[in-house]
Amino acid sequence: MRQVAILGSTGSIGVNTLDVIRAHPDRFQVVALTAGKQVDRLAEQCAEFRPAIAVVSDAEDAARFEKLLCDQNIDTQVMYGPQALVSAVTESGCDTVMAAIVGAAGLVPTLAAAKAGKRVLLANKEALVMSGNLFMEAMKLGGGELLPIDSEHNAIFQCLPVQFTKTPHSNLGVEELWLTASGGPFRNTPLEQLNTITPEQACAHPNWVMGRKISVDSATMMNKGLELIEAFWLFGLPLEKIKVLIHPQSVVHSMVRYRDGSVIAQLGQPDMRTPIAYGLAWPDRIDAGVAPLSLTQLASLSFAEPDLERFPCLALAFEAAKAGGTAATVLNAANEIAVAAFLDEGLPYLQIPAIVEKVLHAIPAVNADSIELILDIDEQARAVAREHAQASIKNH
Repeated sequence: MRQVAILGSTGSIGVNTLDVIRAHPDRFQVVALTAGKQVDRLAEQCAEFRPAIAVVSDAEDAARFEKLLCDQNIDTQVMYGPQALVSAVTESGCDTVMAAIVGAAGLVPTLAAAKAGKRVLLANKEALVMSGNLFMEAMKLGGGELLPIDSEHNAIFQCLPVQFTKTPHSNLGVEELWLTASGGPFRNTPLEQLNTITPEQACAHPNWVMGRKISVDSATMMNKGLELIEAFWLFGLPLEKIKVLIHPQSVVHSMVRYRDGSVIAQLGQPDMRTPIAYGLAWPDRIDAGVAPLSLTQLASLSFAEPDLERFPCLALAFEAAKAGGTAATVLNAANEIAVAAFLDEGLPYLQIPAIVEKVLHAIPAVNADSIELILDIDEQARAVAREHAQASIKNH
């Protein structure tokens, strides 16, 4: 019986994780749940799964949350704040951690899970984007297992030999990794119409049901840029051997090309429960509750090179990946601020890559050798991005 802590249980990944766990009560027990502001949903989850620990963001939410639990006679321990996220990992008795907090907030508890030797189910890109070398070292020292949950990286993991995931640089004939991308809702939108895009349009992903921030990242393809950096750290191949392909149908989740000419792909429905179930039960395979894929019902599968003029965020991610060090931290922080300003403050859509580029060029990359330095650079980048975002909104 695996003891599972879910960091970010009220988001789409967290909800899907609980859906898989619900179907397999003989295999998994939930011991910790954490959420940001969705206190009512978290209370419902606690009523069903009875975790030992539940974490919310601040004291005010904690007081309201405790009352909700008390009214239902639920004896879950309530904690709050950033340090409590670490406690959910280290004090709950978990052996498996679903790292699904979106953004930089998930970095510290995910690192804590790595250091503690847990099985880390990584759905938080930022742990690797911001601190790839530190995180991989922490995993090595902790001696736990790292299983990627992003559909693309999970697909690659499934397509690689088992030995490769343990020794990435061994001579197993892996030539290239191909990350597929849907291209989002605007892959065919005339370029001159992009500046009038609304948050509602950007969040209407054609294939996947996701949170608002990641939906915008998919539309700009920053999501794929972050995944490129993540794949570099996860699989140990040089950047020039990691490619991105537009694949609108979202059926082929990613591919591996081998030296002998073979290409191995993982196919499936666009449903996150498949990679979640794979990570939870690995090396076993369990029912994920996902409908079977019927290839005979697919009209076609198409692939194309990404247009970097249409998707400048992808080009910026390539630039940051090549620069190394803290460049990816700056990229991620600037993007988070720009996307939030687009969603909530009226920043024009095309200003997202413009702001990311300005911040990326304003803060020089240095060696990312400590978590303190990374978090400091992250704050600097956010401050600069906020200034640019406010100026852009004012001038719009």
